[in-house]
Amino acid sequence: MPTGAHAIMPPPSRSRSDVSTELLLAALAAHADAGGEPALVAAFADFARAHADGFDRSCRPGHFTGSAWLVSADGRRVLLTHHRKLGRWLQLGGHADGDPDLAAVALREAEEESGLPGLTVEAPIFDLDRHWIPARGDEPGHWHYDVRHVVRATASEDFAVGPESLALAWREIAALAADPDADASLGRMAARWLARTD
Repeated sequence: MPTGAHAIMPPPSRSRSDVSTELLLAALAAHADAGGEPALVAAFADFARAHADGFDRSCRPGHFTGSAWLVSADGRRVLLTHHRKLGRWLQLGGHADGDPDLAAVALREAEEESGLPGLTVEAPIFDLDRHWIPARGDEPGHWHYDVRHVVRATASEDFAVGPESLALAWREIAALAADPDADASLGRMAARWLARTD
């Protein structure tokens, strides 16, 4: 090597988990800029930075999940599941199982749980919800860091009830927003959707 020359070192390679975390942090920042709750965005970002394995359900004290606000083509109704394990009406969704693309997770879960063809997903985060899952069997209690995306039905609305649901039903979003007995996060998402579509 000539005097004064310096070896050019390649940049250190980044792990898949580093890239996944950066992509999620960017999506969270965009959600904050669009009016997402700052404290909740910060909690999700802190968890993502602290847990490289946060997309796996084996991660303790919790993990990321992906949910779908699955709306009809006209945007007036949302498809809900009467969740078999929880016994409540909720949005469709589930575990990431190692997939850091939570929009893709939301779409996959919506397809699997509804049987609907021709679904599309919107990339921006629609809603965030951190909720406690009580211990069940050998599984200890843990947090779900649920990232919700809008999924839209573009073809048939004739759903098929899968094994994770007791029932599925299309609900009018305006009625859901006004229902005091609805799950709090469903009511919040319904109000957010109505504000967005006014």
